Amino acid sequence: MKVLANDGISKSGEQALKDAGIEVLDNRVAQDHVINFINENNVDVLLVRSATKVRQDLIDACPGLKIIGRGGIGMDNIDVEYAKSKGIKVINTPTASSKSVAELVFGHFFSLARFLHESNRLMPLEGETHFNAMKKSFSKAYELSGKTLGVIGFGSIGQEVLKIGISLGMKVKVLTRKPKTKTLALNFFDEQSVNFEITSINDMSEFLKDTDFISINTPKTNEYIIDTPQFEKMKDGVYIVNTARGGVMNEVALIDFIESEKVAGAALDVFEKEPNPEVLLLMNPALSLSPHVGGNTVDAQEKIGVELAEQIIKLQKETIQ
Repeated sequence: MKVLANDGISKSGEQALKDAGIEVLDNRVAQDHVINFINENNVDVLLVRSATKVRQDLIDACPGLKIIGRGGIGMDNIDVEYAKSKGIKVINTPTASSKSVAELVFGHFFSLARFLHESNRLMPLEGETHFNAMKKSFSKAYELSGKTLGVIGFGSIGQEVLKIGISLGMKVKVLTRKPKTKTLALNFFDEQSVNFEITSINDMSEFLKDTDFISINTPKTNEYIIDTPQFEKMKDGVYIVNTARGGVMNEVALIDFIESEKVAGAALDVFEKEPNPEVLLLMNPALSLSPHVGGNTVDAQEKIGVELAEQIIKLQKETIQ
């Protein structure tokens, strides 16, 4: 079996495949040349992250493909159902990067609540001349402890966001299409564990009422989850972080509600026009921004590589049997 890890794979994942007798090609092939490379090199398995797109044309043109793997949770760059209809196995790693994304959510929340995103930009420019003025302007900061955290989505990432919020002493709410109950386990360094039973609601108005911090953790949607009607129902001075997908929140409306001070600050790791975000977003001082790096930690990539390798090895064994 031959694997093309076109968007990369961790060393531990690569080694696990090699130990199983599987050849790994870690070439970085441009999208326009992927089809030819796969066919010319008799590739059986194509591994991607978010850069390489696996659409119907590629699937049709590469009849030798047996497995398509996505390093991460989102599958919107792969025509999954079409691939399956052609007898191709499609795998991903839905939980491997959940902690990394959740930690980024709170990195942004802390940055917004303490004005770190803005002070880090201004201190090199004005720290020497306007130190006291900046100290005063950044003094109206907030603690997260005791505040209400609202999470949209109850998947693996949403659950990790909730766990961090609970550990900080926040009150929590969850919004889903249908109410559901899950038990979240907080595991500590001394092997103690505490379970919390959380039940989601499907009432957006109730969810937004009195919520101080909102984290969006849903799959890609065909329409906005957060638009003008939802912004209008939010508590004045709310903070919002989107690490889900561009297009789940109306970015134009977001800017309007930041300017009206309904939204105190927001963070975006994903954008509607990614990879070319609107300049108005990039220049807005009330926004904390990152370039779609939610799952991009060394830890997450190690887990992703190993999980992909384990699934490929298992499928290879099943095929042989």
